[in-house]
Amino acid sequence: MGSTTTRVVVGEFLKGEKNPRIIGIGESETKGIRHGYVVNIPLAVVSLKNAVSLAEKNSGIKIRRALISIGGVTLRGDMTSGIGIISKADGEVTNLDINKALQDCEDNLNLNNKKVIRVFPISFKLDGKEILGRPEGMKGTKLEIKALFINCSTSHFEDLLEVISLAGIEPIDVVASPLAGSRVALSPKQIIVGGALVNIGSETVSLSVFENGTLVSLHTFSIGGTDITNDIALGMKVSLENAERLKLGNIVEDFSKKKLDEIIEARLFDIFELIENHLKKIKRNELLPAGVVFIGGGANISLLEEFSKTALKLPSKVGVTEIFGNIKTKLRDPAWFTVLGLLMSDDENNFHPEGLFQNFWNKLKRILKSNIKQLMP
Repeated sequence: MGSTTTRVVVGEFLKGEKNPRIIGIGESETKGIRHGYVVNIPLAVVSLKNAVSLAEKNSGIKIRRALISIGGVTLRGDMTSGIGIISKADGEVTNLDINKALQDCEDNLNLNNKKVIRVFPISFKLDGKEILGRPEGMKGTKLEIKALFINCSTSHFEDLLEVISLAGIEPIDVVASPLAGSRVALSPKQIIVGGALVNIGSETVSLSVFENGTLVSLHTFSIGGTDITNDIALGMKVSLENAERLKLGNIVEDFSKKKLDEIIEARLFDIFELIENHLKKIKRNELLPAGVVFIGGGANISLLEEFSKTALKLPSKVGVTEIFGNIKTKLRDPAWFTVLGLLMSDDENNFHPEGLFQNFWNKLKRILKSNIKQLMP
């Protein structure tokens, strides 16, 4: 559920096929969501129901359960370290020891009013020595872990799940939007050597950095494609509808292309300044061999690739997908990559520690039931 568009995709998995066959899609205008989070639950429910209804009509399938993506301006990744003392007498590292170290990681973070969505162990040390791969089965006395915690506002998370529930859908899992998009837009090689995925939505821009086969950074900025549209409307004295077309290069009329480019570049400068500053913060600026891949509705903005190459000094391109072979379909638009990614297999090197996620769905159901009761007369 994006800030301007809600998208639903139904996929069918056939034996022997790597990718699902898309058998239905639904798309509707989103209302009740700003900057990626819910501000009006009833309006958001109607938006979702409209998209689901279309997907059901197209696929001939009643949708009762679904994978859900979550984004929004509060979605981010926080890096921290933790320690666990090996519990077995012979010093063999077990999954329990990893859980304890990850729990220590979480305790070292200030996650008040935050919901942890996923955890990515970045590196392990056993008795002070860095080890490659997983530490289970190795022997030592002290395990250290550096991990990235993907989290968002608890209230935003619960509001989204309430919208899903009130629309009659049971969530199978909740996936951070940039992770879902990466399954479609990035290759395993790009994720290993180091690359960035930038999702330009209407009201937010998310930056995800991958390296050594895992996610190492995630940040969301409160700026997006709508800001460019508004600038064009003001600067060119045109309607918002025509400003959107001008932004995407889909209109032919008498206008100054030079002036239009200047307006677009001015706002792109603001976006790329935020991206560059964050890459500097994590010491990855100009150091990502796989470069930057753009997805989201804003990836279709003219000038984007060339501007990025100049601003970030990195290889840059708009994301493409090989899912559909040579078939022409609107789903090739990078605006659809997040929802398509929900259907792709989860090859992420992530971890669901039992200590962090036990009774997760039971707690969630209790929260939803409580909230629904409050809405009832």
